[in-house]
Amino acid sequence: MRLRGVGRRYGLGGPWVLRGVDLEVPPGSLTRVQGHNGSGKSTLLRLLAGIDAPSAGRITGRPATAYVPERFPAELPFSALGYLTHLGRIHGLSRAAAARGAGEWLERFGADGYAGTPLAELSKGTSQKIAVAQALLAAPGLLVLDEAWTGLDQAARGVLDTAVAERVADGGAVVFVDHDPRRLAGAPDRVLRVTETRLEPVDGTVRPPVVRDGPGVGPRVRVEAEGRPGAGLPDELSGAVVREYAPVPALAPAPAPASALRSGADGPAGRGVRLAVEVGAADSDALLRTLLTADPPWHIRAVTTIDDNDTRHPARGAKEKA
Repeated sequence: MRLRGVGRRYGLGGPWVLRGVDLEVPPGSLTRVQGHNGSGKSTLLRLLAGIDAPSAGRITGRPATAYVPERFPAELPFSALGYLTHLGRIHGLSRAAAARGAGEWLERFGADGYAGTPLAELSKGTSQKIAVAQALLAAPGLLVLDEAWTGLDQAARGVLDTAVAERVADGGAVVFVDHDPRRLAGAPDRVLRVTETRLEPVDGTVRPPVVRDGPGVGPRVRVEAEGRPGAGLPDELSGAVVREYAPVPALAPAPAPASALRSGADGPAGRGVRLAVEVGAADSDALLRTLLTADPPWHIRAVTTIDDNDTRHPARGAKEKA
């Protein structure tokens, strides 16, 4: 998908909200957009999603797209399941596939008990789950999220984090705005800022390099873990840099006992999330405690140190920490 010289203003002769935007959104990419309130972030996302048309320039190559707006229109005359099934049909699914996908996403977000509830009677948090589910059920080539995490409970935020990772891993592109600077920290391929009608890259925020040993800097430790389905990034990662956050095809569906962790044994196959983070050695114990005491807890797969050349080797005492 490409934007060339794209601009947007509202009304003839109105001020430009965006102007001269050049952007490529390749498959399998994750892009964060930031900027102050009123800077034009939502306008950019509406252009990407095809909700608004550009006042200038061209947008080409848009794949099948799904969009989660900042505000969900809860007054629509549908039940939760009826709305999702209807949106699935609009996204090109058969009726059976739309209904099946709607049920699966309602269950995944813990909202299956509200399947028959009219949208107007849902709480704000449940309405937001429905808004997110409608965008995910057809596995879009481009997923556009405008403050989609706002209003979700912690478990649902984790589900959305995982869903984003799954979309990217499956070759979809995701562009998102979120007020929390920790949201998917370290995961985006790039971070862009809307400022004074322009779209600019944010220097130093895209996949930051590993901090090497040096004056005033201690050794680094890499922790690799696997989470059960629905496991989101812990709120506190002790200053860690997230290097990987993606779905994996198999892992134990329940926490493994300490003996299994030490031996590397796996339980029955399931689908979960792989996480790799790097942190200063002095903070590694706190990071491990955070992962092991999360709900649900993470399965620690490996703890390694990182030397000046980014060569990894087993960390001393890794088994005892795990």
